[in-house]
Amino acid sequence: MTQVTKAVIPVAGLGTRFLPATKALPKEMLPVVDKPAIQYVVEEATAAGLHDVLMVTGRNKNALENHFDRATELEATLMNKGDSKRLADVKASTELGEIHYMRQGDPRGLGHAVHKAKQHVGNEPFAVLLGDDLIHSDETLLKDMLAATVSTGTSVIALMEVDPSQTHLYGIATVEETGQDGLVKVSGLVEKPAAEDAPSNLAIIGRYVLQPDVFDVLEHTEPGRGGEIQLTDALDTMARNPEQGVHGVVFRGRRFDTGDKLSYIKAIIELALERDDLGDELRSWMREHYGSAQ
Repeated sequence: MTQVTKAVIPVAGLGTRFLPATKALPKEMLPVVDKPAIQYVVEEATAAGLHDVLMVTGRNKNALENHFDRATELEATLMNKGDSKRLADVKASTELGEIHYMRQGDPRGLGHAVHKAKQHVGNEPFAVLLGDDLIHSDETLLKDMLAATVSTGTSVIALMEVDPSQTHLYGIATVEETGQDGLVKVSGLVEKPAAEDAPSNLAIIGRYVLQPDVFDVLEHTEPGRGGEIQLTDALDTMARNPEQGVHGVVFRGRRFDTGDKLSYIKAIIELALERDDLGDELRSWMREHYGSAQ
């Protein structure tokens, strides 16, 4: 099988859950401690060996391109000050890999955004990482998914158990055991079902490794929930086709939905507590004001 080297990151969303903060600032640029959320996602992709990254953007997303571009005047200022630590931090985002950009145009859903990557990806398997999902850097989810794609020859999605009351927020999978721990065969998918209609509590989270035949399926996928072209619907078609198939890696590690206000705040606190330069003082402050902190 062709080695996966490309990642697609759809970032055309409007970030309405974070208004008014996202009126002028892309939601992906909201900081998690001192790095924008999108940088964590790109770092995850490149750490897994995916150094060719395509961002599918929308209007008013120029800040994303600026962040991953060189800032020569700023670098020169930091160099002249001898501030090597901040200089290294600034340059880190520009050295992650080859990052490309294209506009989605009409906001017609995640499936439409993924299909826009067809020309860039070509006839190769590729990963899709959603910018709202932050997977802790200690986790090996994406690497596990890439390995599963090699072993199964199919598209692979990341699944996570959620409370049944939350199924209406996710695509939900019907699965069959494979005999391999953490790997399931997906036999069906449904987008955002009510709890009473959900086939399981295994939810799709924002990591996919897709075979290139997904583009042909997306071309024939009619708009679904919300009048948008749903990637979940295309994957359901593939899961039901014995010549294609879909597998899932069940993730039990640390993940934050940085598109959700409470989860975003939790991400900032947890990651800050782990840092040598912030953790002790923050932990002390939390104990003083709130009684306890890990």
